[in-house]
Amino acid sequence: MVFLLNRNNVFEYLENLGYRSDNITNQIEPVVAKNFNLLISTTEDSKLLVKQERHNRAGKTVGEFLAESQVHQLAEDFPALNYWKPSISELLHFDRDNSILVFRYLQDYRDLSNFYNKENIFDDRIAQKLGTVLASFHRDTYHRAIYRLALRKERQYSNTSIVKALIRSLEHLTPEIFGIVPDEGLKFYTLYQRYDSLGQALVELGDALKACCLTHNDLKLNNILLHDEWKQPESQIIRIIDWERAAWGDPAFDLGTLIASYLQMWLGSLVVSKSLSIEESLSLAITPLDLVRPSIAALIRAYLQAFPDILIDRPDFLVRVIQFTGLGLIQGIQAGIDYQKTLGNSGIAQLQVAKSLLCRPEQSMLTVFGMNFSSQVSIPA
Repeated sequence: MVFLLNRNNVFEYLENLGYRSDNITNQIEPVVAKNFNLLISTTEDSKLLVKQERHNRAGKTVGEFLAESQVHQLAEDFPALNYWKPSISELLHFDRDNSILVFRYLQDYRDLSNFYNKENIFDDRIAQKLGTVLASFHRDTYHRAIYRLALRKERQYSNTSIVKALIRSLEHLTPEIFGIVPDEGLKFYTLYQRYDSLGQALVELGDALKACCLTHNDLKLNNILLHDEWKQPESQIIRIIDWERAAWGDPAFDLGTLIASYLQMWLGSLVVSKSLSIEESLSLAITPLDLVRPSIAALIRAYLQAFPDILIDRPDFLVRVIQFTGLGLIQGIQAGIDYQKTLGNSGIAQLQVAKSLLCRPEQSMLTVFGMNFSSQVSIPA
C-alpha cells in the first residue's frame, strides 16, 4: 500500500530519513501546486521542500518524479556533468516507492516570472546567463548514447509526444469538447480550423522533431529561479528547476517554449477593448514587445555562443525554434481557456502571432529577435 504524506506524518517521515527532530520546527507551509507540497522550516534557518506526486485510485503515478530524480542522478554519476549541480535544484532524497522528493528550499531565489512582473526589469545579463545554462544541458548530452541510456525509464515523456498529442487534439475534435469548453472558449477551435496553413505547419513541425539530447519539456519562466544577488558576477544567478517532464528530445522545443514564455509577458499585458483592433491592442501593451525583445535576442545569442555546433548540424534550427515558439503560444491559449473558460481579444491576438510564427518562421525572426539573427551569429567553419 502506498504511503500518503500529510501534515501530521511528515515529521516522522523526515526523522526516518535521518533528520533529527530537534532540528525540525513545527512550522509547515502548504505550497499550491499540482502535486502535494509542504515547506518545512528547520532550526538552522533553512527550509525543506517535501513533494509527493499525485496517485490515482490504483495507487499509481505518472512517473514524473522519477524523471526529475534521473536528471539529478546524471549530474551526480558523471564527472563531466558535476558542474550542472549549481544550475538545478538541490535534491536531498528521492523515495521511489512512494514518489516523494525532498529538496533544500532555495530561499535566496525567486522565479523569473515573478521577478519580471514585479520589477519590470529585463536586463540582458539575466537572459544571457539563462541561454548559457540551457545550452549546457543540450550541448553536453547531444547525441551522447551513454546519457540517453541513463535516462531510460518506465514513463517516456518526450516533446515528440507533446506535439503529436496537441495536433491530435486540434485536428480531431470530439463531441465531448462541447461539454467541457464554453461557447467563448470554442472560438479558439473555430478560428484554428479556419486556418488550413496552421494545421499543415503543425503537422510538418511534428514530423521534423529530432530527439537528440536531454530536454526539460516544460521550460517556462516560472520554472527558472533568479538569485536575489543576480547583479553580482560571482553568484550562480540562474537555476532551472522542475525537471518532472525531462526526457530525450528536441532542443528547439525547449528554446521555443522559453521564448514563448517571454512573448506571453507582452501578449498578456495587452490593453483589450471592443473599440480597439488587435493591431492597436498589440501596440498599446503595458509591457511592450520592444522591452522584452532585447532579452530574447540576448538569450539566443548566448545559447548559440555556448552551443554553436547546433547550427552546423541543423541549419534550420532557428526556424524550428521560431515555430516551437508559436506552438508554445498555442499551448498557452489552451491553458488560458482551461482556466478562464474564455478566449478574449488577447487570446485572439496571441493566436494571430502564433500563426505567423508557425507559418512564416523566416519572416517572423525579425519580429521576435529584432534583427535578422542568422546574419548576426558567426558560425564556426
